[in-house]
Amino acid sequence: MAHLKLQNLRKLYGSAIAVHDFSLDIEKGSFVTFLGPSGCGKTTTLRMIAGFELPSSGSILLADKDITYNPPNQRHVGMVFQSYALFPNMTVADNIGFGLKLAKVSKAEITQRVAELLGMIHLPELGGRYPHQLSGGQQQRVALARALAIRPDVLLLDEPLSALDAKIRLSLRMEIRQIQQQLGITTVYVTHDQEEAMSLSDRIVVMNKGNIEQVGPPAEVYNQPKTAFAASFVGTLNLLNGHIADASGGKVRYDGQIFDVGHPLTAELNSPITLALRPETLDLDPAEGDNHLTGIVELVMFLGSIVRLTVLVGEQRLMMDTFNERTLKVPKVGETVTVYFPPEACLVLNPEAEQH
Repeated sequence: MAHLKLQNLRKLYGSAIAVHDFSLDIEKGSFVTFLGPSGCGKTTTLRMIAGFELPSSGSILLADKDITYNPPNQRHVGMVFQSYALFPNMTVADNIGFGLKLAKVSKAEITQRVAELLGMIHLPELGGRYPHQLSGGQQQRVALARALAIRPDVLLLDEPLSALDAKIRLSLRMEIRQIQQQLGITTVYVTHDQEEAMSLSDRIVVMNKGNIEQVGPPAEVYNQPKTAFAASFVGTLNLLNGHIADASGGKVRYDGQIFDVGHPLTAELNSPITLALRPETLDLDPAEGDNHLTGIVELVMFLGSIVRLTVLVGEQRLMMDTFNERTLKVPKVGETVTVYFPPEACLVLNPEAEQH
């Protein structure tokens, strides 16, 4: 049974729809991420769960209790903000224990709980410092500890890493996931960073213009996108606008070259079709049964562990990623190459062309 239930949530600002008919069941102890571009409604939905925004319609149930119109301090949820929101005139220890003090917990219990959390966030010696004496990463750890101090039923995080540099983001991301799993706390996380969403989540909710585009585990959302938006937003994507060469045989023609999408299509002969290919599914070495397209290398980019080629095929560019290693032979800019990919790598983005 779902621990947190969002039922037909809708949020209007005047005539503008920020969130439209949002329904989702979240299991106890799971880590769910709302992923989407700015303005898609992900933070508004999170704030409705927290009680900082009231829905125009719909309901929110936590442990089978309707909390839709409860004030934030009566929901028993913990919130971590992008801006840390620490009290500047309080020490780290006092910030962490603030919610417990409001709940009239004894001083001894507050001291013990604060010490536990300082150890959990790896800042055991910094309880006496003030926020301005901490780095950004340390401040966000304190904000996380403060949210966890009251032992909330649900932990909410609103883009908590976006203000931090890349190395700190990666480190703190792993710590957040470890703490969440250690405590078994139901967590809802908001981000526009697909890498964060993929690495942290049990399930990802891809959002666009106030609507849910897809819900599923990271591997499913990435490998089996349900909509063109989900396919293009999650990960890097190559798009090919071709035409049906043989519907029953699953053949597509692009730039005078024909290849196989791996299953029959329903569209008529010569009708347009849009296909997507992930960069990592392309290769310069053929395997049995592979499709192939020939083009010209336009750009070679070294991205550390990855080498990315941009190949011009007809009027469209294909990006190809391959692991960097010492013996890798990289083609030169201007060189003609043949790019290979298996039929199952082709994602059909025209729903009307799919065989059902």
